Amino acid sequence: MDEKKRACCTLDDQGVLWFKNRLVVPKDMELRKRILDEAHTSIFTMHPGSNKMYQDLKQKFWWTRIKREIAKYVFECDVCQRIKADHLKPAGMLQPLEVPAWKWENIHMDFIVGLPPTQKGSAYNPQTSGQVERVNQILEDMLIACALTYSTKWDECLPLAEFVYNNSYQKSLEMAPFEALYGRRCRISLNWSEPGERVTFGPDLVTQAEEQSYSDKRRRPLVFEVGDHVYLRVSLMKGVHRFGVKGKLAPIYVGPFKITEQCGPIAYRLELPSHLAAVHDVFHVSQLKKCLRVPEEAVDTSQIQIEPDLTYEERPIKVLTKNKEQQEEE
Repeated sequence: MDEKKRACCTLDDQGVLWFKNRLVVPKDMELRKRILDEAHTSIFTMHPGSNKMYQDLKQKFWWTRIKREIAKYVFECDVCQRIKADHLKPAGMLQPLEVPAWKWENIHMDFIVGLPPTQKGSAYNPQTSGQVERVNQILEDMLIACALTYSTKWDECLPLAEFVYNNSYQKSLEMAPFEALYGRRCRISLNWSEPGERVTFGPDLVTQAEEQSYSDKRRRPLVFEVGDHVYLRVSLMKGVHRFGVKGKLAPIYVGPFKITEQCGPIAYRLELPSHLAAVHDVFHVSQLKKCLRVPEEAVDTSQIQIEPDLTYEERPIKVLTKNKEQQEEE
């Protein structure tokens, strides 16, 4: 700690060290981990991002390089790596084909299948309202994290997801929506002191919210090493149960799996388990996501039949009603 920061530290009557109005946490890694766990995996937080988590913790706690430790903690969270979508450029640079010396020397075929309906358009329109879609995605991430962490039904997490979102830091408001409305933060396990009164946030400042574009179609280079562990992206299909969860609340990635070979500049061979023997083990880099920390308990992919094209067979759980034609056939 430099002299400038040291001058801001005070010691109270009980021997507790404070940095301005924030509690100084000693260099006890177990204690810091308990604080980070409570701020990230608690039922009242639901795996926030590193920026939101830092904004919440910095109001009460301080230690050297706290922001860096929070970012590292969130990046290595196994639940966050499996459920949160990437807001990055698609991986894999364009690989141009060599120009053949003679005509018809090389012949390539490409089959286009699975095209969506064109009369009324497709239901997949992520750019309809970017701001609303971003909020929906945050809420979906919260519900997935809650369902995976606490093994509960997603609908039981809806009130908690609403509370967590309204009580978490928003960059557009520069505070939590709850604080903007009531003038103070709602008390949770981390906010153990009595919330002080503040001036209610005025509507004029809300208009300063900035909209960001997530439609950058350019790609980014991404390189892995042999021996790295990566997550594998699987297809999202409506009405399909994956790992005990249905539809949008199913994990986006499975794994992690070990890279055994690099097949060209943008393809890698993975070490897949025996029950995935039917799946081709070479994948494009855009389907992979680096595992920053190999979890002790990985998601069991053997409980569901994965097709060679990384999709899932849709099976009805219960027949609730039948139409007239089905009744006549029986």
